[in-house]
Amino acid sequence: MSKINFFNKSKFNSLWFDLKDALTGSEADFTKIGIGKAIFLLAIPMILELIMESTFAVVDIYFVGRLGASAVATVGLTETYLFLLYSICMGLAMAVTAIVARRIGEKEHEKAGVVAVQSIFIGILGSLPFVIAGIFFSKELLALMGGDDWSLAIGYRYTQWMLGGNFVIMLLFVINAIFRGAGDAAIAMRVLWLANGLNLILDPILIFGWGPFPEMGIEGAAIATNLGRGAAVIYQLYCLLKGGKHIKISKNQIKLHLESIKKIVKTSLGGIGQMIVAMTSWIFIMRIIAEFGSNAVAGTTIAIRIMMFTMMPAWGMSNAAATLVGQNLGADQPERAEKSVWISGFWNMLFLVSISVVFFLFSENLVSIFTDEPEVIKIGGGWLRIISYSYFIYGWWMVAVQAFNGAGDTITPTKINLVFFWLIQIPLSYVMATVWGMGYSGVFWAIFISETSVGLFTIWLFTRGKWKNVKV
Repeated sequence: MSKINFFNKSKFNSLWFDLKDALTGSEADFTKIGIGKAIFLLAIPMILELIMESTFAVVDIYFVGRLGASAVATVGLTETYLFLLYSICMGLAMAVTAIVARRIGEKEHEKAGVVAVQSIFIGILGSLPFVIAGIFFSKELLALMGGDDWSLAIGYRYTQWMLGGNFVIMLLFVINAIFRGAGDAAIAMRVLWLANGLNLILDPILIFGWGPFPEMGIEGAAIATNLGRGAAVIYQLYCLLKGGKHIKISKNQIKLHLESIKKIVKTSLGGIGQMIVAMTSWIFIMRIIAEFGSNAVAGTTIAIRIMMFTMMPAWGMSNAAATLVGQNLGADQPERAEKSVWISGFWNMLFLVSISVVFFLFSENLVSIFTDEPEVIKIGGGWLRIISYSYFIYGWWMVAVQAFNGAGDTITPTKINLVFFWLIQIPLSYVMATVWGMGYSGVFWAIFISETSVGLFTIWLFTRGKWKNVKV
């Protein structure tokens, strides 16, 4: 009995030390330690990082929801444009993670630092068009998406701040991608906890005018977001210069390196194209939904935020798989890279299946947390119930996509998205919603059909293994 107790105690202590290592930052070589331990050390901080991100997304829409359906709709319509920005951020981040991970796997830490600096330059440049559009054309952008009178008279200030200050979003994505690719996931976690912790504090203060602050309404939500993310970017730059466990940039690296820029841009084009296809398809989807009124847009927006809350941790697991794929390919261990994906995918699937049960049973209860308008609750609840049917596939799909991206093969997912989102999802949504007269629920079912199909196809393509031969 004493031996059993000693074994259990030893196992518990080992798990505790691994958890502590994951949260503070591990110096382990992820290409050599056990795959399960490597996934644990990377996934825990990535999951916690994105839990905070998704928590803020839900709390933010809760506060904005107190301002009415038009305010929520304004957030939803603005996010259709932010999705374009996110497509660039995420596409660039995919390339940065893949290249940094590959250099770290090859033990070329100096080259990884060069890639980090150049990616920051690219990120700043890429944010400029959105700054100009947000500051000068926010009303026109909302009108183009079918915004109501309240959105055009008052809500446009939210759009102005969110797009005008988008460079902090860009840098937040890119620099955290550097840390993830290097294996410094704990730093990326602390960055988002700082950003979103400040957001959570500032949101109600600026929206409702608590204490000495003026009541700023929906504009206050955007200002809070920019302040929180801006502070986080300053912390990111400090950590990069100080140095993490796996990557550090020196002052003599802060200069243009055209060869590295060319490689990053070339690799990121597929990722950006991949995300632009997915995100622009969402703009068309929201435009179709907007035809059915602000309640439909508000219900969809709330449902999306709830989905983000549940899927961000799953993306954390998927990001861990991407880092392991990149580093193991860099270390010339493709079979270990593949095994990492299957193990990550299994745990991801179990998590999302459990979430799908909650969605199916309590969909309207979840939406009612954020609004008391019956029609909005009905619409948002319908979305969650329908989407719950596909979460089993989502778990595997998310990890498979990130495996392609982690290997540097961003072109394959782009081609897949082009076919399934533009050629299937958008036309099918329009036909089911308008031609067949199913209304907004037709859009929800079209998305379920198309995204389940793309998930199955992506998993099949991953099993063919061509991603193992990609060079970055």
